[in-house]
Amino acid sequence: MTENERRGRRVDLSCRVFFFGKDDFEGEAVLVDVSTGGCQISTSETIAVGALLKLSIFLPDHKWPMRVDEVIVRWAQDGRYGIEFTSIRLAQRERLRALVMKGKG
Repeated sequence: MTENERRGRRVDLSCRVFFFGKDDFEGEAVLVDVSTGGCQISTSETIAVGALLKLSIFLPDHKWPMRVDEVIVRWAQDGRYGIEFTSIRLAQRERLRALVMKGKG
C-alpha cells in the first residue's frame, strides 16, 4: 500500500514511539501521523518492509504508552515507514479511535 492508498482519517501527531521485533531488534522513532488502522513513523533505523513489530506509542493523552501487540511494515521511503496495526487490544483501539476523532473536526 502506498502513502496515497491509505484509508481512513489521519491525524498529524508528533510523539515518541518505541518498536520491538524479533532477535532483540528494537529502536526509537517519531510518530508522523496516526489513524485507527495504522501510522507513519520516522526513524534513523532501517526496518524491512514486511517486518512484524510491537509498538509502544507515547500519546499525549496519557502518562503511559499505548501498546500495539503486532504491526506490519507496509512501505518504507527516506526514513519514513507506513505501519499497519494487525493486532491491537480493544481498549487500545478505542483510545486510538477517540484520539483520531478528537484530532480532526
